[in-house]
Amino acid sequence: MRGNVIDLAVAVVIGAAFTNIVNSVVKGVINPIVGAFGTKDLTSYASCLKGPCAMNKAGEVTSGVYIQWGSVLSAALTFLITAAVVYFLMLLPMKRWQDRQAAKAPAEATPAQVTEIELLEQIRDALVEQRRGPASETVPVQR
Repeated sequence: MRGNVIDLAVAVVIGAAFTNIVNSVVKGVINPIVGAFGTKDLTSYASCLKGPCAMNKAGEVTSGVYIQWGSVLSAALTFLITAAVVYFLMLLPMKRWQDRQAAKAPAEATPAQVTEIELLEQIRDALVEQRRGPASETVPVQR
C-alpha cells in the first residue's frame, strides 16, 4: 500500500513540475509538425456543427455551433507526453530500484503452512486436554 501512495505522490508532483516543459514541447515541437499539414496552432482546428458558422477577429463565435477538436487534441497530446515523462523517468526507475532492494534483502523465513489434518489434530488434542483437565496425566491418543 505504501508503494502505491508513493507512486501516486511522485506522479502528482512530477506532473505538476513538468507542465510548463510539456506545454513548451507541444507548442514548440508538436504544433509545428502538425502545422506542416495545416495551421500551426492546434486550437484553431474546429468544425462547424450547426448553421452558418462565423467567428470574429478575437476568436469568439458569433453564429453557429463550433466543435473545437483542436484544443482537445492539444490537451490530449500534453497529457500523453506528461504521462510518458512521469512513467519512464520516475516510476519505472523507482520500481527497478525497489526490485533491486527486495532482491538484496534476505528472504524472511515463512512459517510452514499447517495442513488441514494437522490443524484438526491440534483441535482434537486441545479438546482432549480440556476435558481431562490440565492436572491429569496425558495419555497418547491412538490413531
